[in-house]
Amino acid sequence: MTATTPSQDYEDISEREHGPERLAALRALLEREGLDGLLVPRTDEHQSEYLPGYAERVAWLTGFTGSNAFLVVLREEARVFTDGRYTLQVRAQTIGPAFTPDDMTENPVSAYLAGLDLTGQRIGFDPWLHTIRGIKRIEAAIAKAGGTLVPTEGNLIDRLWADQPGRPDAPIVPHPLRYAGQPHGEKISAIASKVSDAGCDTVVLPQADGNAWLFNLRGSDVPQKPMFLSYALIGADGRAQLFVDPGKLTSEASAQLEGTVEVHETGSFESALEALGRQGAKVMVDPATVSKKVADTLKDAGATLHEASDPMEPLRARKNATEQAGARAAHVRDGVAVTRFLAWFEREAPKGQLDEIAAAEKLLAFRIETGALRDIAFTTISGAGANGAIVHYRVTTQSNAPITPGSLYLTDSGGQYLDGTTDITRTLPVGEPSDEHRRCYTLVLKGHIALARARFPKGTSGAHLDTLARQFLWQAGLDFAHGTGHGVGSYLGVHEGPARIAKQGHVALEPGMLLSNEPGYYREGAFGIRLENLVLVTEETDVGGDQPMLGFETITRAPFEPKLIDTTLMLRDEITWLNAFHADVHDAIAPHLEGEDLAYLERACAPLKAG
Repeated sequence: MTATTPSQDYEDISEREHGPERLAALRALLEREGLDGLLVPRTDEHQSEYLPGYAERVAWLTGFTGSNAFLVVLREEARVFTDGRYTLQVRAQTIGPAFTPDDMTENPVSAYLAGLDLTGQRIGFDPWLHTIRGIKRIEAAIAKAGGTLVPTEGNLIDRLWADQPGRPDAPIVPHPLRYAGQPHGEKISAIASKVSDAGCDTVVLPQADGNAWLFNLRGSDVPQKPMFLSYALIGADGRAQLFVDPGKLTSEASAQLEGTVEVHETGSFESALEALGRQGAKVMVDPATVSKKVADTLKDAGATLHEASDPMEPLRARKNATEQAGARAAHVRDGVAVTRFLAWFEREAPKGQLDEIAAAEKLLAFRIETGALRDIAFTTISGAGANGAIVHYRVTTQSNAPITPGSLYLTDSGGQYLDGTTDITRTLPVGEPSDEHRRCYTLVLKGHIALARARFPKGTSGAHLDTLARQFLWQAGLDFAHGTGHGVGSYLGVHEGPARIAKQGHVALEPGMLLSNEPGYYREGAFGIRLENLVLVTEETDVGGDQPMLGFETITRAPFEPKLIDTTLMLRDEITWLNAFHADVHDAIAPHLEGEDLAYLERACAPLKAG
């Protein structure tokens, strides 16, 4: 993979002005196809969250560019469902009344469809873009409403999208063992054992990031995510098949796979599924990640499906010792860059000459100066004032706002390094903060600390812990409309399953999992606050008692903002934790700083006293 200097694009990629005319063209096509509606989830054939350009069909049709959406197009209405992170963004990026925004948490798509009168109507869907589990709920809802779900031949939006990007063709390279920590052959064997234990013949693995991890390969088919589009089949006998464009594999990647992995063209994947069917194979499929198309192809050819959780996900989520060490090293390196930015911001922002793009570019420059940055982990969120209240705000040359004295500035960013992926959010005052800024920041910080200090028995899920981060906001009549934490990959996706810390996070946390801790508070039209560190789940040995306990090791290495902390609202134990965290930050990154940057670190990490 040719090394390039990481960069961020600030052009407005939303084409909201074309939404109504494109919607009209789609409805005309639906009429010609004998359909009354169409379901358009924002995903690709691999059920990805982060998409290659050709799969951004929701954005092309509606103008909405967020990472989570489900569009329901009917004769008289087109409803864009998203979640609480995008409440403001979806309103700004779509044109009404052509499109109606909705919240999929408060009004699930299936509940909305079930409540309609669809008597005699035929609703189309692309079976490659819907999971087994997801389409089952949708099909039941449409049937309840009196309608029929109809698979389309090919993707209908692709027929209308004249300048649709082509399939990515970036090279695929090895991910060295010194970073991966485990040979791909061992990973394959571990999965094969799980397939065998389940009494199955093979398992379908459709996820791009999962296959990158499994085969110790990396690519760049998806912006800012070092993964490549592929499918894999792993047999109980250890036979491994990778379905990808072989021309994308470098000679080193091909050599790494030789003798252990059969490489086939992506186009032969359906034929391989049909062959399994003819053999009468029992095939393991995860109903949450395997598409309806894959399932139907297998069943129609004679295979038996065994629905089970993806056996690779827990193996990938539990970082091995090498991956954990790499994550810690990446966070020290990244922490130096972020702290240099924090010091620079404190000096420059009160002058009133900065804007959101200038700040984002300066942060990127500090990361590039580490000499190890491969790419940014995601588009940097750089939100000044009211823009900070837009949870996944993307600054553009059109929206670029000045960073004004007396306001708050929110920056959520991360880096892709060969040894780890980082993700950090800090909220900063521009000059002196107001009492209300300090109150809200401190309530968020108290929740962050409560989660960071948690001790919990094995079997505890993220849903059990989510309340810890919200409790102080709730007591003040406040809350935030996003999860508290997500899994993070090892030089892979910044969002990774299966565990998360959220109201719907029902997977048990296990040692080695890497997650974010990021409570927040957002006041529309005024400011946003989010405080994010990454944490490793660890086994705790010093808590006493007779029950084995788990906890969190915070590995992010950059300080919080002392000017925004109201110590009169904090308990002594909270201040003790914060001082210990800042001492760790200081010890880790002070040797790499000098001059004004080191002086800033000394001030930011100075011990606080109870108010």
